[in-house]
Amino acid sequence: MNINVASWFDIPVTDMQRAKNFYQTLLATTFKDDEMNGLQMAIFASEEGAVSGMLVQGECYQPSSTGTVVYFNGGEDLNLPLDRGLQNGGSPILPKTPIHDGECGYFALLSDSEGNRIGLYSPS
Repeated sequence: MNINVASWFDIPVTDMQRAKNFYQTLLATTFKDDEMNGLQMAIFASEEGAVSGMLVQGECYQPSSTGTVVYFNGGEDLNLPLDRGLQNGGSPILPKTPIHDGECGYFALLSDSEGNRIGLYSPS
């Protein structure tokens, strides 16, 4: 039985290369490029069995600042990816914020290079 609630996510983009640069810098990750049915896709590198997703550009995919929020793993120190994101075209929405006085970790919200609202989470 899969214990993850989510199994996949799509992040809409309008400029694939700009978005890939943003997320590669933010998360220190790589992508596998693909195309299907007129959609341009960049799939996040992930370990076997891990929940993952992709950047996707196509007519029916529009970035949104008010839609669903995907929270990314911010590692041990949320400040590191948050700073990288803000220095690479992201805009602050909510700074690093403790959850229950920090007992449950920290989160932050920012706007990505495409205008999507995204989150970061870390235990410290």
